[in-house]
Amino acid sequence: MKKLIGLGLIILMLFTACEYNDTDVPDNNNDNQDEYSIEEFFPVIENTKYSYKGEGNEFASYTVFIDYISNNRFQTRTNNGGTETVKVYEFKDNQLIELYSRGEAYFREDFTNREFQEGNVVLKLPYTGELKQIVTSQGNFNAIEVITENDQGTNTNYYAKDVGLVKSIYKSDDYEVSSTLDNVEQNISLIQTVTLYYPDIDGVHLNSVDVQVSFNTNDSTKDVIEKTVKDLSVYELFSINTEINELYFDENDESVHIDLSNNFIEEMNAGSGFESLMLQSIANTLGSYYGVENIYLTVDGNLYESGHISLKENEPLKADYSIVNNQ
Repeated sequence: MKKLIGLGLIILMLFTACEYNDTDVPDNNNDNQDEYSIEEFFPVIENTKYSYKGEGNEFASYTVFIDYISNNRFQTRTNNGGTETVKVYEFKDNQLIELYSRGEAYFREDFTNREFQEGNVVLKLPYTGELKQIVTSQGNFNAIEVITENDQGTNTNYYAKDVGLVKSIYKSDDYEVSSTLDNVEQNISLIQTVTLYYPDIDGVHLNSVDVQVSFNTNDSTKDVIEKTVKDLSVYELFSINTEINELYFDENDESVHIDLSNNFIEEMNAGSGFESLMLQSIANTLGSYYGVENIYLTVDGNLYESGHISLKENEPLKADYSIVNNQ
């Protein structure tokens, strides 16, 4: 229960809806907010990692990485040591709007091009409140103060020009949790571990190997996984000419769809038993990475048909780790 409460608090602290003070901006701030755009108070920089130092809760420290940038939308990935959460934001009418949030998102999927209902306003200009000075290890900043209140407590976020979120404070009757910007690293890739499965030479079992892969902002997951599988060519899961035409996560039924080029079948050179292990390897690799059971495989947009094995319409491969060695 402690962990769940902690996770909820940190998610609550991040980029919440806005409630603004009505006091005038003092002259000593030298900032006329009417002159600025919302993007200046929430800059979106590719391949940049933001680290926040927390106090008051084991999950108050976290990192943020920009997964995708698409026109006026972008997707962040927050890791607080307990979970990873992705959020989609949109710049619109000098407002920053949170359109989508998904916890336990350990896989990369571009959600920015999906349709969403009206979201929550996180930040908007012009701002008529007093700028607050926030002290961080990155320097001192004059920041917009955004206050959100509910029955459980008060959340206050501070946004600085050309930096973004510099501090969050959550207060309730009996405790306080804060997160303060500690470091900004540019030209940083997101590193994830992907478990690849492949047939054992005994023709009965699967083996597995953990591989670290790196993602830059806007990298295609299908391209990275295809390259990773081919780089481990000793396992010959994909032939050199096999391409992943399409790979996506279906949120409606928590499944994954993969479409391969016909080279996968033409260049397989395997009997039905070994082919079955290869398909199971694909299912386990994707099932493990995306955290799903059902994987739908097609070839050049058509049902899978190799001569040995055929899949019916809407028939998934299922992740199954019972035949994996050392499990």
